[in-house]
Amino acid sequence: MDEDREFLDWFQTTWHEADIALHNGDAGPRDETWSTQEPVTVFGAWMNAASSEEARAVFRRIGDSFSDVEEFRIELVAHGVSGDLAYTAHREHTTTMVDGERRQYVLRTTQVYRREGGTWKVVHRHADYEPSIQEP
Repeated sequence: MDEDREFLDWFQTTWHEADIALHNGDAGPRDETWSTQEPVTVFGAWMNAASSEEARAVFRRIGDSFSDVEEFRIELVAHGVSGDLAYTAHREHTTTMVDGERRQYVLRTTQVYRREGGTWKVVHRHADYEPSIQEP
């Protein structure tokens, strides 16, 4: 299997399933898809992090707020793979409960990935709200 197909298979299964779990309130699977090797950064739509430890704290806080995901669909705009590095630019279409209230939103997301020990890990995330859709 070529490196591009291998990465996309991981992104469309392991990573995607981990983010569905997060939107159902379980941050554990997302932790597994993120690197523990610095640098790790998150410039999120809600919260930021400048280290692996801070990122995991953000994920736990988000997981505590989310539940009952109805939709988490990825619209992949662009991606690239070069050796042990990869990136995605995508939109995340989400309908889930946030602090007990049903929310629907679209995030524009760019992520950077690093292959570590043969497994892809996220090392950077930037996400913001799609301008054409009102923030929750």
